[in-house]
Amino acid sequence: MQTTAEIKAIALKLMAEGGPDAISLRAIAREMGMTAGAIYSYFPTRDDLVTTLIGDLYTALVDEAEAARDAVPAEDAGGRILAWAQTVREWALANPEGFRLIYGDAVAGYQAPEEGPAKEAEHRACTGLTGLVAAAWPVAGQRAGGDYAWSDFDAGLAGTIQSLFPGLPPAAVALTLRVWGRMHGLVALEIYGHLRGLTHDADELYRDEMSDLIASLGLSPAGRG
Repeated sequence: MQTTAEIKAIALKLMAEGGPDAISLRAIAREMGMTAGAIYSYFPTRDDLVTTLIGDLYTALVDEAEAARDAVPAEDAGGRILAWAQTVREWALANPEGFRLIYGDAVAGYQAPEEGPAKEAEHRACTGLTGLVAAAWPVAGQRAGGDYAWSDFDAGLAGTIQSLFPGLPPAAVALTLRVWGRMHGLVALEIYGHLRGLTHDADELYRDEMSDLIASLGLSPAGRG
């Protein structure tokens, strides 16, 4: 377990230094003073390592977001949205390479498997965000706008939402994607350094954006409405 954890830590360090294509089993083996053959006993291919990294990181992110959401009373729809959003940003700042690996930087030639922990975490993130919007929908739906049909969305996504949230209209899926975009937009700009030199308080900027998002849903900006 310790060796596996070290391999993953070095992979993220290499990515931080040279981008996603710097992730190499041979390079990691050199850093650890191991032979290439020895490291292959832990991860047979680079793609196996990348898959494990993404699965671990994505699962950790969703675990923290769900825990933060669940610490807020269910009736406080705005507070739960704010808790989820702030946790995503805090996690990203603590794990910038992880955020980039999940949401940004593609590893050349990497083919993600159809199943596994990363897909499970992606499903949890999607349904978690949809659940936040569903809880706000009685008020937010009056402001959402747009004329959407289920055919406007991926059939798998539409089927999942219809199964888990019966009665929720397709416009709520569109709103979920818009909420996700606002939650992640400033985080991505911050992680990739695009806010550097433009603001001295990215934390306040994000708080204001999330307060505005919550208010736009007809909820209290403080998460108490």
